[in-house]
Amino acid sequence: MADNRRSQTITAGVQRSPNRAMLRAVGFTDGDFDKPIVGVANGHSTITPCNAGLGELATLAEGALRKAGAMPQTFGTITVSDGISMGTQGMKYSLVSREVIADAIETATNAQSMDGVIVIGGCDKNMPGGMIAIARMNIPAIYVYGGTIKPGHYHGHDLTVVSTFEAVGQYTAGKISEEEFNGIERHACPGKGSCGGMYTANTMSSAIEVMGMALPYSSTQAAEDHDKKDSTVASALALVNAIQQQILPRQILTRQAFENAIAVTMAVGGSTNAVLHLMAIARAADVPLTLDDFEIIRAKVPVLCDLKPSGRYVATDLHRAGGIPQVMKMLLAHGLLHGDCLTITGKTIAENLKDIPDSPSPDQDVIRPWHNPVYAQGHLAILKGNLASEGAVAKISGVKHPVITGPARVFNSEEDAMEAILGHRIQAGDVLVIRYEGPKGGPGMREMLSPTSALIGAGLGDSVGLITDGRFSGGTYGMVVGHVAPEAWVGGTIALVEEGDSITIDAPARLLQINVAEDILAQRRAKWTAPEPRVSRGVLAKYARLVGSASRGAVTDEA
Repeated sequence: MADNRRSQTITAGVQRSPNRAMLRAVGFTDGDFDKPIVGVANGHSTITPCNAGLGELATLAEGALRKAGAMPQTFGTITVSDGISMGTQGMKYSLVSREVIADAIETATNAQSMDGVIVIGGCDKNMPGGMIAIARMNIPAIYVYGGTIKPGHYHGHDLTVVSTFEAVGQYTAGKISEEEFNGIERHACPGKGSCGGMYTANTMSSAIEVMGMALPYSSTQAAEDHDKKDSTVASALALVNAIQQQILPRQILTRQAFENAIAVTMAVGGSTNAVLHLMAIARAADVPLTLDDFEIIRAKVPVLCDLKPSGRYVATDLHRAGGIPQVMKMLLAHGLLHGDCLTITGKTIAENLKDIPDSPSPDQDVIRPWHNPVYAQGHLAILKGNLASEGAVAKISGVKHPVITGPARVFNSEEDAMEAILGHRIQAGDVLVIRYEGPKGGPGMREMLSPTSALIGAGLGDSVGLITDGRFSGGTYGMVVGHVAPEAWVGGTIALVEEGDSITIDAPARLLQINVAEDILAQRRAKWTAPEPRVSRGVLAKYARLVGSASRGAVTDEA
């Protein structure tokens, strides 16, 4: 049926092979040993609603694989909930989990010499973790996204998990009552699925679909809708065909495919984390990709979708409006998408999109027409300057004042900054500096959704800047700059900032600058010493020793 030489290294041999005996114990019979063995990498857990429905999808995938003539072998992968760990020490493990997931899938799949793998994941790091493994192994593979959560509703407003973080700031600032705060918290997450706006999970699921490693329309389906189940079955069948045809990930994950993913990420207003994750996946696929590539594409691609966090709609609204294929077709029609890229379906991007109209339906306003975009250029800007010689990432959608110069308010941890915000010690015009939260310094490069949401809830989102060597949630917006590199822990200039220093964030000029004379900075650098590591053992310590710069994707296996 297929070129299943990998699995034959296990199942071939004499009749009394112990390898065959082990496989018989898990359901193989005489007729099964010549079939391709396909891994079902299953991220099911009840830790988070993002992954709570994945077990059912894994079961559906198993059944479809068997009917198609393959032998599925299911194994588990871990997940952590960013939404639950946000603002705590537990958030240090979030980006680390991306590497753990990638290593786990690679380990199980290669140890058992599987012929292909279907990866099923939900929460933020499941997607890039699975894709890093897929790119490393380069065996036939497909990604199945567990689906997005449906919006919550309270007093006529659509809610997402970010609504609860912003409500903290609103409540602390006296803008909402305790009753309203509790109502928002109780209604924000009504069921299974990943966070509903164009946050990191939906951004990365969209990017994977665009790159051709997931089926069309699969990235915006709701977790609890039947089309997600149908898409899972179809994905299993597509994978069996890819094994038969030997369609390999690195045939799909080309430089042009990554350019397509960046273009759509800009068009949908996606998460800053896409920069980090796409560079990490590209690194695993041996595709050259840098921060400068994002800036080049940003200048060409408009923001076409009015999606949360800075817009009005959620991913299920985008799905009803035509989904990612509609956005792709608009970009293709205007010469901003490579249509000849291969996909896991065996067809090219252009072939998959041939029946999609060039323009969105006029009966919706989630996807704007080409002549009336939300923004004329992409929203993820790469800033450089003496505070970020390697670069930093700013999400400039929804920002009323894209230039700010103000006094630095310096904090050496997220907790210290949060205490100052909730204590009303931050004023309009300030520029918060949260440092020693980078990949090595955190360690783990925590997301700063709590402080950014608190600023917005307090009414300071348009008048206060924030820079950090940590990350931001896909739910973050405002005058915020993350991924500052080099990070403080390795002696980056952000480590030299002192309270009251003048700092400029200039998004149009793509500038991040400390307005202090170079000789003064040199004096400070001469006196600076690296702090003691925050952890000395365990997975965080291993990660801190291995991880590279955020400007190169914060990967742990740099050459």
